[in-house]
Amino acid sequence: MALEKHTYCRICEPLCGMIATVEDDRLISLRPDKDHPLSKGFACPKGIAFTEIVNDPDRLRHPLRRRPEGDFEQISWDTALSEIGDRLVDVHRTHGAGSIGWYFGNPATFSTGHTLWTAIFMNLLGTPHVYSAGSQDVNNRFVASHFLYGNPVTAPIPDINRVDYLMIIGANPIVSHGSVMSSPRIREGLRAITARGGTVLVVDPRHTETAREFDWQPITPDTDALFLLSLLHVMFDEGLADEDRLRRQARGVDELKTTVAAYAPEVTAARTDIDPGRVREIARSLVSTQRAAVYGRVGTSLGRTGTLTTALLDMVNLVAGNLDVVGGSMFGDLGIPGQKLGVTALQKVSTFRWAGRRSRVGNLPQVLGTAPASLMAKEITTPGKGQLRALFVSAGNPVLSVPNGDELRSALDELDLTVSLDIYRNETNAHADYILPATTMYEREDFLLPFQALFTTPFKQATEAVIPPQGEAREEWTVINELVGALASQNLLIRSLHTTNTLARRFGRPVTPRRVSDLVIRLGLGGDRFGLRRGGLSYRRLIEEHPHGAVVADGLAPGQLSKNITFLDGRIRLTAPELMAEIDRLEVEPDSGFPLRLIGMREIRSENSWQHNAPMLLRGGRSHAARMHPDDATSRGLAEGDLATVESRHGRISLPVTITEDIKPGVVAIPHGWGHNGSGGWTQANAAAGNDLGTGGVNVNALISSDPADLERLAGMANMTGVPIQVTALDDSRVRAGVSVGSSHN
Repeated sequence: MALEKHTYCRICEPLCGMIATVEDDRLISLRPDKDHPLSKGFACPKGIAFTEIVNDPDRLRHPLRRRPEGDFEQISWDTALSEIGDRLVDVHRTHGAGSIGWYFGNPATFSTGHTLWTAIFMNLLGTPHVYSAGSQDVNNRFVASHFLYGNPVTAPIPDINRVDYLMIIGANPIVSHGSVMSSPRIREGLRAITARGGTVLVVDPRHTETAREFDWQPITPDTDALFLLSLLHVMFDEGLADEDRLRRQARGVDELKTTVAAYAPEVTAARTDIDPGRVREIARSLVSTQRAAVYGRVGTSLGRTGTLTTALLDMVNLVAGNLDVVGGSMFGDLGIPGQKLGVTALQKVSTFRWAGRRSRVGNLPQVLGTAPASLMAKEITTPGKGQLRALFVSAGNPVLSVPNGDELRSALDELDLTVSLDIYRNETNAHADYILPATTMYEREDFLLPFQALFTTPFKQATEAVIPPQGEAREEWTVINELVGALASQNLLIRSLHTTNTLARRFGRPVTPRRVSDLVIRLGLGGDRFGLRRGGLSYRRLIEEHPHGAVVADGLAPGQLSKNITFLDGRIRLTAPELMAEIDRLEVEPDSGFPLRLIGMREIRSENSWQHNAPMLLRGGRSHAARMHPDDATSRGLAEGDLATVESRHGRISLPVTITEDIKPGVVAIPHGWGHNGSGGWTQANAAAGNDLGTGGVNVNALISSDPADLERLAGMANMTGVPIQVTALDDSRVRAGVSVGSSHN
């Protein structure tokens, strides 16, 4: 008999409500939950198609061990954990805790136990080798917040439900569904702005899916900081800013005013290619519209000065009078007593504090305890104390997601131990010693802690597992508990954690993600405060009484700024020396040898690399291609579908081109996440995006530098947008000769 269970999607940040149809412990189908208070019956194609991933015959369901010949054999969990434990202890004894590392990918963020247990284990172990997808995505948001507010976890979000003038820069929320912001049905939210007479302006080099529905302002890639500086210039120069208010809220107002004086729109126009009159119009609108906000994301993060750009987004909101006000850029509230004191205390912990530790290679700062993932290969191959010798990779495929994946692919074979926890065999764990099967999101219970302050409508939802783990899949946090046991004899702090876990289990109160989540729910906004607030929420009540989730406030509350600033005087810092020094990096001459500029893009039916094996998402003969403007294609003798070579100073790839006027001349957009090369069991992915050069598409990150000197200095972010490139036609003789797709010549 089929059962219907309420749950929610954990692919991306809207966390849309879903109804799972289950029969005989098998997931039959997924459909949007029409009674969900926020998503109201919406789900994207990726969410609907997830049934195919859960039931994928290619999915990893049993532990695997590499054989001497290089292929894999199935083994038991007991054997896998015993051997991994022994080898891990040997690495620890021989090379120390600082030789052990962990990389976790984007899906880990959507699993409470995964992120918490990984962070606790690696911090207690005391290794600097913790890496995440954040250094290809979001880490400079945390660093900008550190400089502005005194702590890395404060993140303002646009008040989508009440804003009347929204400028979106470097983001495509109709495809991404929002990022560092949880706002289900965001397309309807954006349309509602114009329906009430407001404006949505999209500033982007590409006429994105979002820009097509609203106003588009093209911009030269990686000049966002210059554009934002020119907006600030106008606000001060024309006397639009309320400087008395600014001085009450922030320090460094006069220094900022002096700095931006050199960036008049007439000066920056040569680089941004935005008409000065348009810049002045936008600046005036941001100040004069009562409810206005600026929102930026990945496109503003992956340039050469992403931390500066992210900080400038907040500064524009502040100077325009739109920070921490209704309809502006606002702050979520966890509602936990002592929250500010807790964050302040965490700042004293070196692994949490910005630059509390720096990388062995490149001397780059760690962010929220993670090092730049672009450096993993060099940390493996560079001899010396602290050389990375053992690596765990969970929910990630860094060979495809970090710059210069060929470098990492080769380096992995030099490790003493490599262990992968994943749902698929992929290009990275093809080089692992052990591959351990992990659960999917529908095989575990969850309450997502990282997103509680990012909902544009304060909201809480918990879910139980809708089906048991498939095959022998296990949750990552349970595997980490086993590693804790294995290393208990080697490390005092790990031994203390192991003892605590053992005692808790003996007394029938094991420490689990659910217990931690229940604590946060009860103490937070709408919680029952352990019985002190009648009718308040707990994990159990969310499951039993609010299966569709519960709205815990009508909207974001103004006046949260003081709760989020941890500086003693309670004022924002506008001119931290580290940020101001980044302005000097804006004065860089264009690379004449590589006249075009590369940008990335996300596709509506892709989520990085891990959903390319779902047939539903590959319908229509999808092809991995570079998007070019007709003028650029014609001048290079390229027509629709022709094969071309794209080359940077760091690598070379070859793929078909698609000609479109939905992109600024001089710009080339290539989707990321492709480059499947036949590794493992990705039957659909390896055959997808095929062309005369092979299958599986190409890895655009082969064009990106992993040199420490080329990483963004404050957050260690990879420079993945505005990259100088050249595009040339690929002639038939080179195709016949077998051109190497995705090759690198570093």
